[in-house]
Amino acid sequence: MSEITENEGKWYVLHTYSGYENKVQDSITKMIVNMSLQDYIFDVKIPTQEVMEESNGKRRLVSRKLFPGYVMIKMILTKRTMYLVRNTRGVTGFVGSVKEPIPLTNAEVRRMGLENVRVKVEVAVGDVVDIIGGPLEGFQGTVQEIDSAHQKVRVMVSIFNRDTAVELDFIQIKKV
Repeated sequence: MSEITENEGKWYVLHTYSGYENKVQDSITKMIVNMSLQDYIFDVKIPTQEVMEESNGKRRLVSRKLFPGYVMIKMILTKRTMYLVRNTRGVTGFVGSVKEPIPLTNAEVRRMGLENVRVKVEVAVGDVVDIIGGPLEGFQGTVQEIDSAHQKVRVMVSIFNRDTAVELDFIQIKKV
């Protein structure tokens, strides 16, 4: 797997007052510009999901927060950036210990859809792989096709004695 280097920063989770997520995002974005922190704080996101809602007989698409009370921030952690972010109005602190916030792992970043973390897999067509994630976890299969651009692989898996082609993400397989 590719690891995020220190110069690229890491994703951290900020705990905020409920309903203050957008205000915190705006405040941090303004602070980045005003204090020239572009080299330390790279992105601030509130993960959302589009859902269909019906009210008064009308259907409409609304955006719902996946994690109410939390804001995700990609930054290089220094004493100054930690102090500035922690003292932003509406922020109650980082997720993790008081002295050392815990960054998200690459798998968590990818699962939350914050960023498409590139994964390097050392497999070739014809290799046997273990499936280590998803509904077929625990099965083995043979690689039929590799799509590096989309981080996908097509694997032939035997389910109930029938060969079935399934498409998996790189993070869901491991070479045997």
